[in-house]
Amino acid sequence: MSSSTAASGRLRPTADAAPQSLCAREPHVPADRLVAEMVPPPRFDAVRFATYIPDPKQPSQTEAVGVLEDFAAGLGGAHATGSGKRGLFGLGRGRAKAAKAPAGPRGVYLDGGYGVGKTHLLASLWHAARAEPALKAFGTFVELTNLVGALGFQKTVETLSGHRLLCIDEFELDDPGDTVLVSTLLGKLVDAGVALAATSNTLPGKLGEGRFAAADFLREIQGLSARFRTLRIDGEDYRHRGLPDAPAPYSEEQVTKTAYATEGASLDDFPHLLEHLAKVHPSRYGALTDGLRAVCLTDVRPVPDQSTALRLVVLADRLYDREVPVLASGLPFDRLFSEEMLNGGYRKKYFRAISRLTALARDAKGLVDGD
Repeated sequence: MSSSTAASGRLRPTADAAPQSLCAREPHVPADRLVAEMVPPPRFDAVRFATYIPDPKQPSQTEAVGVLEDFAAGLGGAHATGSGKRGLFGLGRGRAKAAKAPAGPRGVYLDGGYGVGKTHLLASLWHAARAEPALKAFGTFVELTNLVGALGFQKTVETLSGHRLLCIDEFELDDPGDTVLVSTLLGKLVDAGVALAATSNTLPGKLGEGRFAAADFLREIQGLSARFRTLRIDGEDYRHRGLPDAPAPYSEEQVTKTAYATEGASLDDFPHLLEHLAKVHPSRYGALTDGLRAVCLTDVRPVPDQSTALRLVVLADRLYDREVPVLASGLPFDRLFSEEMLNGGYRKKYFRAISRLTALARDAKGLVDGD
């Protein structure tokens, strides 16, 4: 085992070596990789319904587990290969074009605050669904829209129509184009017999609220809502439940020294990184972090505008998915976004990013302390 890892798998300092730079990376991701990577992220490889620990004070969490277990069992074992067996909603997979799917919800929608375990449950559903991995897809809302951008709409429909289940994490509608795109895409997938499951911090009927003229797209939004049975999951953010506060930012000297002493670390100036993110499509942010075992940032300061802030949210999600610790100097992460941003239509995205970056900053504490 490398000197940078311990028996517990935690990262440890190693001999000095020049750190990598995110700003020097310009990954190119082929479309087939985007499809192949539509599986639960590494952080959720081992999660199952049995490993989800409901808060005894929140009965909605226990209820959600039971509903999802039944949902997974209802998927059955038939593959989406035209076997003639009837699917979850009574539609034979091989007869998708010959029969129309019955009316009513075609999936489950997990609504709740940050850190109540929605992604854990969604990934558990993916693992529990009795179908080959190639017949199940799991991705964030952003990754789904990026897939359409890479493959084209019709090719995406053809690719995903053969699936038993599509899981969409962090379901959000940020502009009118996305509203119409996703509404049309999911409609075609449901008609083909694909089961849907999604998570979000926003109830289906409220998607898009405060972000654009939602009233102008009410028909599409209501159409999306009708495709899901909503499960409300109450609770507090588990990432901070019973845990110490996130460590305060370190000095630039500490961050730089740790970056050189940690195998697989990157080191970047925060403002320069934000500029670089504008040159890389968000669909490539996962590839941007390939092979990294720690991200070190100097001179963290408030994000200057909303476009930059939204790109940073995507990067934070990819780092969190991959469990990459983040060590930083400058301002603490809860001061990244202005009050105007935190009170605006994208506030839930920004609070999620703060929550996840705080968790990653806590993970990075051992790099400095040598624990």
